[in-house]
Amino acid sequence: MLAVILQNSKYTLASNRKIKKTQSKTIAGFDLTPFVAIVGILGIALTIYIGYRASISDRKLFSVSLVALFAGLLFESFRITNNWKDVVNQFVGSYFFSLFCFLPGKREKNYEFENHIEFWPYYFISCFAIYFGIFHKDKVTTKLTEGITLLQSISLIYWTIDYGFINYHNWFAITILTIAFLLSTFSILNGLTYIELTKAKRLTLSIWSSVIMSAFAIDNIIKVFQNEDIEKTEYLSQGLNIGLQYFLLGVSAVYIMQNFLLLVNFLPSRNGNYKKELQENKKNHIERFSDKQVSIAHSVLCILFTIIIFTMNYKYKILPRHTMIWLVFILFPIIIFLTKKFNRQKNSR
Repeated sequence: MLAVILQNSKYTLASNRKIKKTQSKTIAGFDLTPFVAIVGILGIALTIYIGYRASISDRKLFSVSLVALFAGLLFESFRITNNWKDVVNQFVGSYFFSLFCFLPGKREKNYEFENHIEFWPYYFISCFAIYFGIFHKDKVTTKLTEGITLLQSISLIYWTIDYGFINYHNWFAITILTIAFLLSTFSILNGLTYIELTKAKRLTLSIWSSVIMSAFAIDNIIKVFQNEDIEKTEYLSQGLNIGLQYFLLGVSAVYIMQNFLLLVNFLPSRNGNYKKELQENKKNHIERFSDKQVSIAHSVLCILFTIIIFTMNYKYKILPRHTMIWLVFILFPIIIFLTKKFNRQKNSR
């Protein structure tokens, strides 16, 4: 289902400009009020029925963990836009669109409403993250730098070691690890030198960044949803740990979808001009990667910081692997910001 959503969103991205051009004419030519009213009434009625079926079901269909997931998603959405009206409008729109998941599937022989209720929150979150990323593409698509890809590459090295991938000795694993090692080394060398960032290098590093973040995203999603429900935990610390994982997943959901889309756009679309689409996607990757060199001192600080944190986590198992990686992604930019602020104050004296 997620693959279908991502593929559909690709077509949405490609036709987004055309929609904006014709949207005003469509609205001007038709009165959408009755349609919106009907959709609203049907959506509210279905929501009430969902609540009723969930209340009488013998199965537990919702978890408190989803509250932390929604909280993280909304928190990051508000932080990005700083406009609660836009977030609410897109939230409501995605909510009503997500109700389509209650339609029977093509290969669904025995329709079970409870199964659709269980899947519904995740479908809604995916819809919101994708369409929020589309409408706020410029804000969501963070400008990449050598420092970011350096941080990601070191995190990937820790991820492969902690996961135990280096213990696999079949040809497929060796091939993947060799490619990952070469690209990670390339990223580290760029962070530790002032080699010119050509378009080819920026394209390579941007694609490599999307691959890394997609791999982390898949691992993070799997590991987070393997946790038991927060309300079933025996200790408060366990509940807080699981809640933190869901919250971080919500925060990162928009960026996860954006990286997925940047990779999916390399696939040919139906009845499209693949050569033109490929050039446009390559352009998007190049433009999102900054041609400015990062400070070598900051790169060294990044290496030291990540090695210390990941080594301690590997040895003492402070936090789950996926949680620690995403925490480092959040914490290190703050350290760089504070370092720059301290240096500016020092130089101004």
